[in-house]
Amino acid sequence: MDRDSDSTVTSLDENTENFCTNPTRDVLAEGITNLFKPTIEKLDERVASTIQLQTELRGQLDALSAQLKDIEKAQNQIPEFSEKVKELLNVKHKVTIINNVLSASQERLIGLHKLIEKEQHRRQALLDSALTTNIS
Repeated sequence: MDRDSDSTVTSLDENTENFCTNPTRDVLAEGITNLFKPTIEKLDERVASTIQLQTELRGQLDALSAQLKDIEKAQNQIPEFSEKVKELLNVKHKVTIINNVLSASQERLIGLHKLIEKEQHRRQALLDSALTTNIS
């Protein structure tokens, strides 16, 4: 029986007690924790940052939605301009026609003015030749 008393502890309660107070286990646990701690902290910071950015984005989207609703309301209150645009196009067409008529009239007047000047020069030449013939 001495041999039994010298044997290692095999009881579950005694193993748990040894495991909890095991310095090697504590060092390994601390090493693993220290190994993953910076990564976990960085991940935690990024998650917190993402949550904050999502909250800000949600606020911006709400503001944008409100602006779009205001624009939609404003568009429903805008009078129909298609008839006015048609009227303006008709007026533009009429102004173009009138401009063409005026340009043609101006060209005719310039032509008439040249004919009148030519006729005046011809008459002046006839008058001058008649006067020189009468005087001689």
